[in-house]
Amino acid sequence: MFVSLKKVWKKLGPGLITGSSDDDPSGIATYSQAGAQFGLTTLWTALFTFPLMASIQEMCARIGIVTSMGLTGTIKKHYSKKILYLLLIFSTPAIIFNIGADIAGMGAVGNMLFPKIDAAFFSIFFTIILIMGIVYFPYKKIASILKYLCIVLLVYLIVPFLYKQDLGYILKSAVMPNIHFNKEFISILVGLLGTTISPYLFFWQANMEAEEMKQQKKIIIDKKLMSEMKYDIDFGMFFSNVVMFFIILTTGTVLFSSNFHQIETVEDAAKALEPLAGKAASLLFSIGIIGTGFLAIPVLSGSLSYMYCETFGWKDGLDKKFYEAKAFYFIIVISLIMGLAVNYIGLSPMTTLLNAAILYGLTAPVIIGIILHICNNKSVMGKFINSVKSNILGFITLILMAIASVLLLYFVFISD
Repeated sequence: MFVSLKKVWKKLGPGLITGSSDDDPSGIATYSQAGAQFGLTTLWTALFTFPLMASIQEMCARIGIVTSMGLTGTIKKHYSKKILYLLLIFSTPAIIFNIGADIAGMGAVGNMLFPKIDAAFFSIFFTIILIMGIVYFPYKKIASILKYLCIVLLVYLIVPFLYKQDLGYILKSAVMPNIHFNKEFISILVGLLGTTISPYLFFWQANMEAEEMKQQKKIIIDKKLMSEMKYDIDFGMFFSNVVMFFIILTTGTVLFSSNFHQIETVEDAAKALEPLAGKAASLLFSIGIIGTGFLAIPVLSGSLSYMYCETFGWKDGLDKKFYEAKAFYFIIVISLIMGLAVNYIGLSPMTTLLNAAILYGLTAPVIIGIILHICNNKSVMGKFINSVKSNILGFITLILMAIASVLLLYFVFISD
């Protein structure tokens, strides 16, 4: 059994890292708010979004493998540069805000675990550790570290069982969609959709597959390679949504049933769990938040850096040393520092997350549309164009993200 598990582990790579990084501290805050505010009413979204996000990430991975470039490089080569510049304009602040919210979440939880040490100290400390790790370690080491950090997410599969559960009700909530047509519920649905299908993951996935091809010196692209990639993607996205499922389950049973309905930050969720489900549940929840921050922030900053470097033709890649790709690492460092600085300009973590969500919402449908066009373009993808199934899932995702964007903008700027 150990040998078979080892083989499975070896097959996993960029897909697992990408999927796990989707459950970052800001994502955990969204899942926690969904559970605390609406109980298990949104639990079905974890199953519903899995095939959608897996389909889009598989397309991005396929683009990286076939073109040996990231998504930005592919767009630059085959489409108008104006599209790239617009993506950068909207993506840059969104990713910076996301990094800032994640750093703030890690700092707040650090302070909760060690009350005598200020949250600002933890935020700065974690930022320094992240910068040193990304700049100092080579690609293989970073990939290995990120892969093992995914294991931290397993703590969320334990937490719900520290509290008595109604398995029948859980099963019913997981498979039967329940929608309330009011502002609060639609808003959380839009938030869940935007959190699980995030644009920065599209860019990261394509670049990581291209990096893997370079590292393993793979030249022949065949069905076996594509099958292995799809297995990795499906496993990673499924793991991501399992974690999402269990966080909603935890907060939806423990907090909601105790009339604790308002979660502003991940710190709120961790604190609220302690008197209701015990110190062990709160501790595990907190450890998971810090671990996911260390996993997600390199993905966020790396995605942004790849976008800029491919747009302007600068050398990039985590496989390169600092002196070989100075611009690439410089952008990563600056994005982390700017993310940290966001927490000192008077914006609350929830405002920061809202700003990121709006910007992601504006870009996601456009990027998904471009991904679909690339994956149906034989001159780019050759024989590895989309299947009918991929197109159906892709267009469903495009339509849902477009509707989500319109609803989000309506609730933020028009609705009372």
